[in-house]
Amino acid sequence: MDSLLKDKNTEDIGKMFDDIAPGYDCLNHFLSFNIDKYWRARLIRLLQKENPAHILDVATGTADLALATAKRLPHTHITGIDIAEKMLEKGRKKIIKNNAAIHIELRKAAAENLPFADNTFDSVMVAFGVRNFQHLNTGLREMLRVAKPGKKIFILEFSKPRGLFKFIYTMYFRLYLPFAGRLISGNKKAYQYLHDSVVAFPEGNGFLDIMKQNAYCHTCLRRLSGGIATIYTGEKEKII
Repeated sequence: MDSLLKDKNTEDIGKMFDDIAPGYDCLNHFLSFNIDKYWRARLIRLLQKENPAHILDVATGTADLALATAKRLPHTHITGIDIAEKMLEKGRKKIIKNNAAIHIELRKAAAENLPFADNTFDSVMVAFGVRNFQHLNTGLREMLRVAKPGKKIFILEFSKPRGLFKFIYTMYFRLYLPFAGRLISGNKKAYQYLHDSVVAFPEGNGFLDIMKQNAYCHTCLRRLSGGIATIYTGEKEKII
């Protein structure tokens, strides 16, 4: 397994994403056959039911999820944080291009040390970022800390499908994705890391158990596209 994953730290992960920032969006949509847009739309559909006024988007990257959310929830304010400054720079340009600066602000910060007071946000969301946390439990607890009591946290992450589709998926993730990612982006480590981090991530009921261990209530999961991705949800306990 790649040494970047074995010795994972926030600075190295941030640098890796800075390196691939210029072509990140196009490459991601190409490699996922645009299914990633559908997965984000499914998360936003669940988020809409909560009608949040202020959302935290953790590991926002180039702000794809934040922008898609702002279109569906135009009266919502979204704060996005990420550890990769070049990803944030690209995200800010997209926000200006889409006239969304009034709805979205981006800040550099790590999930394990969120610069916000307790009970600040009506919802917290993260898409394809949890597996990059240097300290998973700390990041989960921080997201819960800044959420208001009784509010939901939404986590979209890659997972591993089952059955016959598992073989096709495994070959794609193990062989095609690292090769195509390296060929197009020129970064050998980044898309190998993607494969390795997905394989190592404690997905499914195992991840729900970790959420529960970190005080998340009413946890559940929704598998997408045969289990390639999963949406996990949990709540912060209400104060009675």
